[in-house]
Amino acid sequence: MKIILAVLTSLLLLGGCQSPAPSAAAGEDTLYNALGERSGIADIVEDMLYRIVEDPRLADDFRGIDVARFHRQLTDQLCHLSGGPCTYTGRSMEEAHAGMNVTEAQFNAVADHLVLAMETHSVPTGAQNRLLARLVPLHDRIVGH
Repeated sequence: MKIILAVLTSLLLLGGCQSPAPSAAAGEDTLYNALGERSGIADIVEDMLYRIVEDPRLADDFRGIDVARFHRQLTDQLCHLSGGPCTYTGRSMEEAHAGMNVTEAQFNAVADHLVLAMETHSVPTGAQNRLLARLVPLHDRIVGH
């Protein structure tokens, strides 16, 4: 069952399918800053991945993956989506999730772990909501494919 891997991979892949992340004027409080810049995003991703592999609903889907590569790519993806200086060059959402049949429950479980990781790292609720809003358009490219 590689469905959850697909869900997270889809998060990684959004950067390759979306328009460039919004840029901020000098000194502007950006989503990227609110997430703790690249190092903060990397910490959030690490926390989220630990939560996923400890979740019996999702753990089997992550067995055998290159965790370091996955962590780096997801960090780049979220950095890009948040308006940071990162570049993501992965596959499209459609390519990454083809044939995986990701369910609503799996998609939601991964999203829940992302939220819990952001809360653990004291990301303000407004910033959490802004990131989630940038991820919402991925839903239909992930679930059921």
